[in-house]
Amino acid sequence: MKAKFAVYPICLAALLSLIFSAVASADVLVGVKPGDWVTYNVQITGEVPEQHDVTWCKIEVIEVEGNHVYVDITYRHFDGREETKSSTLKFETGHVGEAFMIPANSDKGDTFSSYEGPIIIGGVEKASCAGAIRSVVYASTSVTVFHWDRSTGFLVEANSSSSEYTMFTKAEKTNMWQPQIFGLDQTAFVALVLVIVTVSVLAVFLIRKLKK
Repeated sequence: MKAKFAVYPICLAALLSLIFSAVASADVLVGVKPGDWVTYNVQITGEVPEQHDVTWCKIEVIEVEGNHVYVDITYRHFDGREETKSSTLKFETGHVGEAFMIPANSDKGDTFSSYEGPIIIGGVEKASCAGAIRSVVYASTSVTVFHWDRSTGFLVEANSSSSEYTMFTKAEKTNMWQPQIFGLDQTAFVALVLVIVTVSVLAVFLIRKLKK
């Protein structure tokens, strides 16, 4: 009988663990879809480790399954050669690997683990990213200051430094948002120009008609 009762707490603990895991998983928001990509320019000074001798990088989402995001990362090295590696992000575990993507709509105080150690989101701010003003979240480790686009979770800027080198990575282009002109995306800007031209033509026509 005692053994039978002893099983109940174990079962209850397992059930609670499953419930809390499900809740945590439900709170994670993936902000990307297959085909989304970002390209980056990379500037390096000093003696950088061989695996980081890159001048350009592209990250493309290949597949999304629940909270799992499968990406291809293409690196261009100093000597011009390119290599592509595949990686899988499992957001429900809170582990973001090299931190090139985090869950969407992350907020101040959210915590993730990376190869550089714990990452705690410090806040939200506005910044220019790949030609547009975006809401970004930021965080830092002992090595790197990170900025991610808040609505997609994609890395948009990283500044790493050590006693031997510095590495500055910044988003260059993306297909997830359009570059802005005077704070407007290209489509809105073109529409505004067309409206202004149309109004101007009508105004000139009316003025000439009134003069007659």
